[in-house]
Amino acid sequence: MEETVLEEPICEEAVLAEEIPEVKPAAMVNKNGVKAEAATASGGGDVASGGVASGGGGAASGFSGTKIFTWFMVLALLGVWSSVAVVWLDLVDYDNVIGKLSAYDADGDGDFDVEDAKVLLDQSPGEVASKKNRTKGVKERPVSLVQKEAKEESAVEEQTEPIVEEVIQTTEGTEEEGQLPPNPSQEQQAPEGESPDAVGTTAKAEDATEESFEGKLAVEAGSFEAEAAVQVEEKEPVAVEEKTTQEDSEGNAEDQPEDMLQYKAKKKKPKLLNAFEKTIKAEIDAAEKLRKKGKVEEAVRAFDTLVQQYPQSPRCRYGKALAEDDLAEKMRSNDMLQKALSTYKEASELPNAMPDLIKATLKKRAERQQFLGRMRGALATLEKLVQIFSEDVALKNDLGVAHLLIGDNKSAKRVYEEVLAIAPSNGFAKVHYGFILKSENKIAESIPFLRDGLESGDPGTDDGRFYFHLGDALQRMGDDSAYKWYERGHQRGHFASVWQRSLYNVDGLKAQPWWTPKDTGYMDLIKTLERNWRTIRDEALSVMDKTTGLFVPEEENLREKGEWGQFTLWQQGKKAGESCHSVPKTCGLLERYTEATGCKRGQIKFSVMQPGTHVWPHTGPTNCRLRMHLGLVIPKTGCKIRCTNDTRAWEEGKVLIFDDSFEHEVWQDADSYRLIFIVDVWHPELTQYQRQTLSPI
Repeated sequence: MEETVLEEPICEEAVLAEEIPEVKPAAMVNKNGVKAEAATASGGGDVASGGVASGGGGAASGFSGTKIFTWFMVLALLGVWSSVAVVWLDLVDYDNVIGKLSAYDADGDGDFDVEDAKVLLDQSPGEVASKKNRTKGVKERPVSLVQKEAKEESAVEEQTEPIVEEVIQTTEGTEEEGQLPPNPSQEQQAPEGESPDAVGTTAKAEDATEESFEGKLAVEAGSFEAEAAVQVEEKEPVAVEEKTTQEDSEGNAEDQPEDMLQYKAKKKKPKLLNAFEKTIKAEIDAAEKLRKKGKVEEAVRAFDTLVQQYPQSPRCRYGKALAEDDLAEKMRSNDMLQKALSTYKEASELPNAMPDLIKATLKKRAERQQFLGRMRGALATLEKLVQIFSEDVALKNDLGVAHLLIGDNKSAKRVYEEVLAIAPSNGFAKVHYGFILKSENKIAESIPFLRDGLESGDPGTDDGRFYFHLGDALQRMGDDSAYKWYERGHQRGHFASVWQRSLYNVDGLKAQPWWTPKDTGYMDLIKTLERNWRTIRDEALSVMDKTTGLFVPEEENLREKGEWGQFTLWQQGKKAGESCHSVPKTCGLLERYTEATGCKRGQIKFSVMQPGTHVWPHTGPTNCRLRMHLGLVIPKTGCKIRCTNDTRAWEEGKVLIFDDSFEHEVWQDADSYRLIFIVDVWHPELTQYQRQTLSPI
């Protein structure tokens, strides 16, 4: 057996020091183009392939890493100082670079950002402007098509101006629609106040100017707006202006035809800049960017400077009006809003104003006039718009709404007849025309217009009032399909349920058709009424003489037949004229019960119904009140009231309590008159703050 000889281990350091006294690095270029040092050992094959070579390679590798790190730091520092130099020394003309992207600048902030990308992804410009209104279901266009459009726009050097954010409007009352504070004008309710059916009374909206930003809701006016103008401010009782015009009420994109969605996606931005204004676009954009970022005071100053510098520029003046409008909203100042109205007018009247700018300016002016309750001023503005843009059907539709807002149903009807003559399938015109026909008691004629308009899915048609009136018309014609439309309205979020169809509601309130005195918590009031019912009855009988004219016929078109009169003491939380002078004891009994006398969404009144009277099924306008009926003169048989599917009868000296936001119906088939005392009270679950801030109905 051979003896294994163990060699003494050789120290790597010794090898490096003694056997390889010189290691000369050879410059090599790696794949990244950086020179690296590679150690080449001179020596025998054993050394080259053995531990010594390995040790030499390790040393060379460490040396190379240090060099690479050094070069990296040098390049990094060069990059930092280059960036600093670019910024400090203004080496790059950013305005020029950004200007080349103006074809894609959708939101007017002077750059190409996420909001602009939305346009390229086929969201309509209007949606970008409103920032929150995202339309679903729009297919993306191919990138090639987007590039082609950009090239075409660049070729003709058409720089378009961003659409400014739309201020939520107060014309025809979509309750979502969400929608800046409306003016808190006083709404005049038809006497019985039980249905959003009355079309013909006019609210005193013109007197509401000084209250527009006071934290109440604007109730706009008139018959049509007796329903539309009461904003659903219930979730947060700060005034919020309703989105109400056809353009604002976009409806649910998922329910709209695909061709309509594609039309919206392809809708081009308006051209607001004239030839001269394109040369100062950078200055306009800088001021507009301040406004978009909410720096409204700075924006007002910036646009004011531009107006002084370029007094004949419509776009600069329009920008100033928008900034003043935003500042008015921020300050909640009617004076500032009035200033904006004047500036809008000035912008529209300047020479060389682009047609799109004139349209945008006057539309904005009309919206804000309506917001202030200046309905006739808004009407004049819209008439001017229609005169200039006579082919614009949407403007005509808005003009029809403006006529409804002042109670001029006849003029509104004429406008919608003109629209339907040139656009017979226009759903917006159909629902409003059907609404007017129903107000004229042309029940059968109104049904196809209301139904076809709702089925069209056109913007502005998905409104609870139209479901309400279509169902009501069908009920009066004995058509059970009414409940199909009520169900659809419920599914669309307009009604709390098929039975409870009030339109102006506070969410979360206890909802039941019939209430007991204990349920209400108003036991003291109820006991006072029942203890003094004879006193109340005697005073009512003393004023029932028809020669006094104190019992006014019901005017809400709720009767199928018969006679029904009333004598109102309180309405919308205020005494009704001098009525209490005729029944002082009754009024004295009620004075201390603010849950009744202070109920701004109710009434206190006597109601007399003659034999042979039938009141159609109907619902009240709000869930914020409960209705008490105190029996005064009740025939032994023939008088009954149904609320949902529960029918009851009155008793003399007893109080019946129900929630009139649920469907109810009345029959008077007795041989003599029925007399009751109606007292509306706040829903007991409303807070004191809500009672103070809810708008009147």
